[in-house]
Amino acid sequence: MINVTERRGALLSAAAGAAAVAGSYLATGWTPSFVVRPVDQAVVNLTPGPIVTFAIETLGETGHLIHIAIAVAAVVALFGAVAFAGLRVATRTDSRRVGAAVAGGGSWLLAAGLTGVSLGALGAGLPAAAVVGIGWLPRSATPTGGDTGTARDAPAVVDAVRRRTLGVVAGALGFVAATAVGRRALASGDGPLPDAPRSEGAAARLQELDAGSLAFESEDLHGMVTPIGEFYNVDIAEFDPEVTASEWSLTFTGETGSDRTVAFDELIDRPVEHRAITLRCVGEDLNGRKLDNAVWTGTPIRPLLESVDPQGDCNCAMLRGEDGYYVQFPVDVLAQGFLAWGMNGKELPSGHGHPVRVLIPGHWGETNVKWLSEIELLNVEEDGYWEERGWEGTGEVKTVAKLWDEGVTELGDGRIELAGHAYAGTRGIERVEVSTDGGETWTDADLSEALPDDDVWRQWRHVFEADGEREVVVRAVDGEGTLQTREESGSVPSGASGWVRRTVG
Repeated sequence: MINVTERRGALLSAAAGAAAVAGSYLATGWTPSFVVRPVDQAVVNLTPGPIVTFAIETLGETGHLIHIAIAVAAVVALFGAVAFAGLRVATRTDSRRVGAAVAGGGSWLLAAGLTGVSLGALGAGLPAAAVVGIGWLPRSATPTGGDTGTARDAPAVVDAVRRRTLGVVAGALGFVAATAVGRRALASGDGPLPDAPRSEGAAARLQELDAGSLAFESEDLHGMVTPIGEFYNVDIAEFDPEVTASEWSLTFTGETGSDRTVAFDELIDRPVEHRAITLRCVGEDLNGRKLDNAVWTGTPIRPLLESVDPQGDCNCAMLRGEDGYYVQFPVDVLAQGFLAWGMNGKELPSGHGHPVRVLIPGHWGETNVKWLSEIELLNVEEDGYWEERGWEGTGEVKTVAKLWDEGVTELGDGRIELAGHAYAGTRGIERVEVSTDGGETWTDADLSEALPDDDVWRQWRHVFEADGEREVVVRAVDGEGTLQTREESGSVPSGASGWVRRTVG
């Protein structure tokens, strides 16, 4: 019986699987409706905590790429298996149309089942059907015996089959590449973010921060405010929830005197503040780049919290986001928080929790839940997402002074300018000390003006005479007079510590 060879079938199936995933991406973009999203979420949820911690410590940003690559490979394999079934059916029935219908229909059903979106699933079904329909060969065009590599096959026929197969595979890969490039071009063409509701006072706060900043020779070092597109962003998964302002609500549940649900229109009608708040990632290296500052528009959470009469023996609450993330806070700490719907005068971008996120002064960035949807008052303490994975959870941020590459500038007169940012949460920064001899002697750096907000970084600057290589060390003293700890530690479980050191000159 004439049949499709295993090697040819595997190539066409893999090409169809890749084309199906690309077609889904073309139809939906990088959204929760993309077929990779549910598998990626499953990979994140099922990965044991020790492996997650190991990946953060050793791989950093590469860890995110690895888990999304695993998810993509798994989804390509799933659609490839459906396409392979279509090829087998086409061979058994000797019908191109039947095989294409099986591959396309099966891929559509798989995509719809993964995403729950039937129309967008057509983006996966059509390319899979096309690859199988074009790639399959009838018996009359297939070498005898079903094996394109046997010596008895006519070379011309074998070459023709090989060219047909490689042409279809190349076409599928070209479709994948064109989709990736085209979608990226569309994303880069997105317009600017609209102004946040009731953001009129944000511009004045931004100007206030700019006026209090230091002047640097370096043009690449951030000022007092980080542009939205350059603000660091870390999430538990690669796909942001899609929540519109009209759909959003925040529900208070659990141990309360009364449950309450707050809609977006009600929230933005409350007293508005424009707070400068700095966020630092607990998983970053000591001198990492996950430390940024913005002016956030929102409203204090305390009045809403008091309105539901928090109860429960533990005096604690669990915050939950639409992405499945959750973190526990003591109620008295949560009461100091802020519900933000604006960032630097603009609507929150999707990656920063649109339409509403929570900001808790002085705590690590990972505790500031994005896409906030529920606050449950608890009777007994429970571990949050990262506590279940070996981290300490909601601890206060550690004091740090940074010296990034952009902060080292050779001046025209032979001197070297050192500059950076320092942060200590609500404790504030009293001074930054710089040593240019490996820690033997110390000099106070110039500091940007202290701001009225109690959770903002400060800039520092120091210039010294360059006479060869020097080991530079920087450290900060917080507003309570406590020196940044010298003891070095990795980020796990409660954030990296130590003094930043580097050789310059």
